[in-house]
Amino acid sequence: MERILVEEGNTRFFVPVQDEHSAFPPSTARIFYNRRMELNRDATVLFVSITGPEDYLDSMGATGARGIRVASECGIPVTINDRDPVAADWIRENAAQSGEGITVTCANLHTLLSVQRFDAVDLDPYGSPAPFIDSAIRGTKRFLLVTATDTAPLCGAHRKAGIRRYFAQALNNEYHAETGLRTLLGFVIREAVKYDRGIRPVFCFSREHYVRAHFLLAPGAGQADAAVARIGFIHQCSRCPQRSEQQGILPDSEPCAACGGPTIPIGPLWLGEIQDRKILDAMIGRLPGQCLRTAPELMTLLKILKEELPTSSFYDYHHLARDAKISPGPITDLVAGLREAGYQASRVHYTGTGIKTDAQAEVILTMMQQES
Repeated sequence: MERILVEEGNTRFFVPVQDEHSAFPPSTARIFYNRRMELNRDATVLFVSITGPEDYLDSMGATGARGIRVASECGIPVTINDRDPVAADWIRENAAQSGEGITVTCANLHTLLSVQRFDAVDLDPYGSPAPFIDSAIRGTKRFLLVTATDTAPLCGAHRKAGIRRYFAQALNNEYHAETGLRTLLGFVIREAVKYDRGIRPVFCFSREHYVRAHFLLAPGAGQADAAVARIGFIHQCSRCPQRSEQQGILPDSEPCAACGGPTIPIGPLWLGEIQDRKILDAMIGRLPGQCLRTAPELMTLLKILKEELPTSSFYDYHHLARDAKISPGPITDLVAGLREAGYQASRVHYTGTGIKTDAQAEVILTMMQQES
């Protein structure tokens, strides 16, 4: 199989040659490698270097890029698994040329995680991670890292598929990128608490065609109960921009507080904080010393995540302006105006036109009309 040598961080490894003229080049090679996921892998290396797990499993290795980088750049014991014998052989060659002490396995992931546990388990499947979450939780001691690329079901574009995979109802609206992420979080957390294990998101984001979540697990029914308490729903009015949050496993039927219209429940999903600020601070402090090609983009992302309010939805001010038939002013002026009026407000990492705030929709619209 024809191959080329690529470099990410300070690690080199071989990947198969792809057809660059294809609509999706990674699908044209026998073994999968996606260059567009370099920031995802850079973020993994940075996160692992800060949190320091005792060992790490790259559960679906493909070329082994992620696991080899963790071994090389974080200096911890790494196991890389892939059920495809061809991929496992490729990983062995890459691991050998890296000079790192990496264990390579070729096993069904469910079987592997039934007989062995790891301090950190990383799931990065092609598509949905849902079929693997239960096994991953049982095989994880502390850190669970999950990527999902099936954003259409998570974000409500493929509603029935989202219900089948995540037992949740999404809504394809202007803030679907966030509810898609929180739908994944809610699903993972519901899978964990049935084992009387607490779990909380500590570093999560949505970008391009995927969502990425990093969790910290802790034992105990009390910890599990605390996680369940943050599961709930967003009630989106079907007539106006207003929405509200409600904790609980089953949604109540409640009218919109602003206009009295019927609301549509979105969920169940995670309503709590999705970042650990201390971890983000440590990552921001460590990043300048790391040799990462995506460092400027990653730094921008981390800084926005640190400032982002923990509300479970956001307003797209272009969407609000369109519905109100007004010309929006600069988004920075709107954020500053909300803060001056005594409200909390922040930009979001999901889109350049998103705002998180504890102000009601009518307050935002009034302020936008005054500034237009």
